[in-house]
Amino acid sequence: MAYVNDYQPPPPAKPAYGLHGPVPYDINVAFPLDFAQLETPRLKLVPFIPSIHAAKYHAAISDPAHFYRYYSFSGLEDPETYLLSIDAFIRQNPYNILFAIIDRTTPDPDYPEWGGKLAGTIGLLDYSQTNLSVEIGAMCVLPAFQRTHVATHAVGTLLKYCFTMPCASESESGLGLRRVHWNTHSCNEPSRRLAVRLGLKREGTLRWACVLPVGKDFGKTPRKNDLLAGSGRDTIIMAMTWEDWEDGAREIVLAQMTRME
Repeated sequence: MAYVNDYQPPPPAKPAYGLHGPVPYDINVAFPLDFAQLETPRLKLVPFIPSIHAAKYHAAISDPAHFYRYYSFSGLEDPETYLLSIDAFIRQNPYNILFAIIDRTTPDPDYPEWGGKLAGTIGLLDYSQTNLSVEIGAMCVLPAFQRTHVATHAVGTLLKYCFTMPCASESESGLGLRRVHWNTHSCNEPSRRLAVRLGLKREGTLRWACVLPVGKDFGKTPRKNDLLAGSGRDTIIMAMTWEDWEDGAREIVLAQMTRME
């Protein structure tokens, strides 16, 4: 025989620097971040640093299986696997950044230096300088802060930062992007409602976009004798473009943020 195929899947790698990342923590981001622009009077976004935020974040989730029920990844329910995933898929990718959402209206006596209480996470993912686009994702609002101003202000703040031109004024500057998109599980109605409320438009549905881990209840039933046991996920794609932003979406976002004050 002229060839062989000895492929074996590589074992998952554990970084030598440990679960909390390198010291000092390197956010490793290849695009501009102006944290003065990533805050409102009620909320601010700062880099999610595992050694600072992870313990508080995980302690606030009493039912991880329910909390992550719409996510396509396995293992997020386990704090160690979560941190390994954050490092591998976000910190090591210079076009991704995960933010800690700090609610400035709720003091945390245990961490007064934070200027508020940890309310969840949100990220900018797959930033593209070539296409001037990015995804808003990895949004996990902690149970105590759901149905408050937190989600609206976090997403609204990022939309404003993404579409504002660099150095638009002395007080405002942003990334000057053309497109921001938002991918959500087709069963995740709260996520879809939030996107619609903030002016994102539905562009379509990726049917059977991915195979869900076994045990995820929200999904489509695979065919008989399917190669994999996990259910299937349809992904709804929502998006906003610079034309949308300048043609009324900016006012929608600011009005929603004002309403949630």
